[in-house]
Amino acid sequence: MKHFVRLLNIEFYKIKHHKLSRILFIAYFVLLSGIALIAAIKFDIGHVEIHLAEQGIFNFPYIWHFNTWVADFLTFFLAIIVVSMVTNEYSYRTVKQNLIDGMSKKEFVLSKFYFLVALSLLATVFVFVMSLILGLSYSDYTSSGIIFKDIYFLVAFFLKLLGVFSFIMFLGFLFKRSAIALGFFFIWMIVEGIFYGLLRWKLFDKELAENISQFFPYTAIKNLLPEPITRLNAAKNLGKQIGEHIDKFEGVLLLNFIIVGVWITTFVYFSYKILKKRDL
Repeated sequence: MKHFVRLLNIEFYKIKHHKLSRILFIAYFVLLSGIALIAAIKFDIGHVEIHLAEQGIFNFPYIWHFNTWVADFLTFFLAIIVVSMVTNEYSYRTVKQNLIDGMSKKEFVLSKFYFLVALSLLATVFVFVMSLILGLSYSDYTSSGIIFKDIYFLVAFFLKLLGVFSFIMFLGFLFKRSAIALGFFFIWMIVEGIFYGLLRWKLFDKELAENISQFFPYTAIKNLLPEPITRLNAAKNLGKQIGEHIDKFEGVLLLNFIIVGVWITTFVYFSYKILKKRDL
């Protein structure tokens, strides 16, 4: 435990004294708090006033799905911190200095990973507290059985953050430049989309193409938090009016968690292998 705390403190010290990381960190949690402002949004459609908080988005257990999905859009702020955390070590030549000071290459990578775990956990706890407050304030259902029914979405959110951060950490070690690492990450997202399209075009089978693409790293991470909009009664009612049955949500499969867990392990392992073989 002392070893874990020591390595974690090293990373937090570095982030604390990096101005851009501090700004992004604060901006992330300020914007994340903005989810609560959704409760105050009202707008008119014709002669009908719609209050978003009354449309069921803050009802238990739906709120766990909705809030984690919305919070996921802000992940990019933390991703910049993560990639900077790695690439700055090369830019400021602190990788070699840490190793000279007695830190092993394995400890160096572990210190980064421990920070990713702590950062993901901090964001998850924040979303949990905020969702619990909003749910208790606006939900029509507040029995304990309903409140915690879909709370596994918080686990999915945590694992998705850790998956994205581990991927970006690996790219940071691989390319040693923040812009290149982030650029490659977005290119990879596009490549997976293209590959899925080719699979579906060649196989003429959407289900088979999805079964294959679910093992791709970004797709696997993305699948942990499917969009929640079609779960809303308002969306289902709209679907009925236009002749469409909207009821596609099937939850998150255990396989999704396992696949992402394997990819996280893979990214951390190869981050270590890159550092181990690289001449510093």
